[in-house]
Amino acid sequence: MNYRSLTSAEIAQLQAQGCSASDWSEIEVAQAFEATHVHNTNFSGHNRLGVFQREIELPGGLKIHSGIYNATLHNCEIGDDCHLFNIHNYIANYHIGNNTCIENVNAILVDGKTTFGNGVRVPVMNEGGGREIPIFNELSASLAYILTLYRHRPKMIHEIERRIDEYAEAYASDHGHIGDHVRILNCGSIKNVHIGDYAELSGVSRLKNGSVNSNQAAPVRLGSGVKCTDFIIASGVEIGDSTLVDKCFVGQGCIFDKHYSAGESLFFSNCQGMHGEACAIFAGPYTVTHHKSTLLIAGMFSFLNAGSGSNQSNHMYKLGPIHQGIAERGAKTTSDSYLLWPSKIGAFSLVMGRHTHHADTSDLPFSYLIENNAESYLVPGANLRTVGTIRDAQKWPKRDNRKDPHKLDQINFNLLSPYTVQKMWLGREILNELQALSGENTEVYGYRNCKIRNSSLRHGRELYTIGIQKFLGNSLISRLEKAEWHTLDELRAVLRPDSEIGLGDWVDMSGLIAPKSAVSQLLNEIEKGTMTLADIQTRLEQMHAQYYSYEWTWALDKLEQVWGCSVEQVTLAQVRKTIQEWREAVIKLDHMVYDDARKEFDLNSQTGFGADGDREQAEADFEEVRGSFESNSFVKAVLEHIEKKNALGEKMLGRLSQLG
Repeated sequence: MNYRSLTSAEIAQLQAQGCSASDWSEIEVAQAFEATHVHNTNFSGHNRLGVFQREIELPGGLKIHSGIYNATLHNCEIGDDCHLFNIHNYIANYHIGNNTCIENVNAILVDGKTTFGNGVRVPVMNEGGGREIPIFNELSASLAYILTLYRHRPKMIHEIERRIDEYAEAYASDHGHIGDHVRILNCGSIKNVHIGDYAELSGVSRLKNGSVNSNQAAPVRLGSGVKCTDFIIASGVEIGDSTLVDKCFVGQGCIFDKHYSAGESLFFSNCQGMHGEACAIFAGPYTVTHHKSTLLIAGMFSFLNAGSGSNQSNHMYKLGPIHQGIAERGAKTTSDSYLLWPSKIGAFSLVMGRHTHHADTSDLPFSYLIENNAESYLVPGANLRTVGTIRDAQKWPKRDNRKDPHKLDQINFNLLSPYTVQKMWLGREILNELQALSGENTEVYGYRNCKIRNSSLRHGRELYTIGIQKFLGNSLISRLEKAEWHTLDELRAVLRPDSEIGLGDWVDMSGLIAPKSAVSQLLNEIEKGTMTLADIQTRLEQMHAQYYSYEWTWALDKLEQVWGCSVEQVTLAQVRKTIQEWREAVIKLDHMVYDDARKEFDLNSQTGFGADGDREQAEADFEEVRGSFESNSFVKAVLEHIEKKNALGEKMLGRLSQLG
């Protein structure tokens, strides 16, 4: 934009309208500037003003004219058609974009050179230090996972930290930025804060040293009483109701509300925090806590649902709060559950009761961890057959709150993947070994500070087998469906993997499920010092995009172990048997889920329904509120799934029968 100096007539008009300046020659204005809408404003230092030609409509329909009224500005650039009104203290060292409205605020300033929260070290998981993560605007869950857990590779960690420090230094400035179409209304102090386009700040108490990375596609909304210090807030975030955020990264689509308190923590996509407290946690995607008495501390979580009163301890009153724990993806904690760190909870497991013996259930996923007489009892695989697990897996993609087309986190929503199935495979071996070592008739088996009943071991082994058969059959049928084949040789060709990557162990990098070999290759390249942060992000996105190719490589290797031969030698009978086992596993598991859902409609579930205790009234009231079992949308979906998968199995077996 071309600027010019004020004319003597404009200066006279401004003075007549109650304005003053330390030096009128230091004020520049747009070519079409008119002084009509600048009143009672004090100018200090060098300032630039745009034009004020249009009205702004506030919520409720009130229209106000753009301009500057009752303000003090120091070294500021004000864009076109902004509305600044009742700045109680002053605005200093800010570039303010077009069509932005700022009303009734105390002070907005940049004091010296600042990085706006970029480069702040967050002591995640260990309050005693050792895992400090430098946050920055483009931090993803997977990159943070590497920085947090791969400390055994200090050279690689140093390279990433160096790149982040360079990013922060390049971002540093002694002037702040407030973007276009921003609303800042009735706020307190805002110091050293970058505010992106279309942000809405209403009643915010204090912001200090941070970035609000709002944009038109995914505005950020900060509400009444919010206090944030040393922070990065990604796009699409909503924070309200006196929430406190201190030394945190808040990822895309997160929602904090109802007096939530978060300190020294990382939160990634679609986390929700209400009422409770978080301290030094790594909250991967979909970590959710909605209860006032819930504390999450010194742990790594993802896809977590924390029940009311959930608590963990990282301080055993010896060397301080140095202990940590991990709850792998999909874990749930019931009301009043407790975990004494260090502990490690397996994927998609349920924690019930108080556990003080440092349980490690990571190799036995989909389990119940239940307290009984101060002992931790493990029920392997039990969560595979519950309606809640299936419902969670279905709801997460639907609840993706990210509107920004540039998504930082790569999220795989699959319930069954090489990551969870490898654990079921190992879990089945563990259960077999326990039984072989202690005997088939042993009543209770000991495992990693937990106890497993004989009946739980047997049932868990069966459930893991069903889960493995379902996953391998899913992969096989998906592969065969996508190609044409008319002979056994053509079928074998279709089954050949597209990539050698995928064999061996897999990892869940806080949402991104990938082969460990591919991750190791990335880390090796980072160590060489030639990869930028953008390069690393691109590689993570590529890993995510190649998931199904890598998955088939892993699944085929397991199928070859089941078949006892390579894909080049597999027979039609072996392929047919795998599909038959898949169909039986899917239907059996669906029937277990169906039966579990039925419990939500039994007589016990009707307790409390009906006005005066009459059974007929209770049943009628229950059905009016909850509906009937047969009409429930989830139940109908399970039955439809059974029919669909049964038909798919028949179709595939029919195609195989045509080969001989």
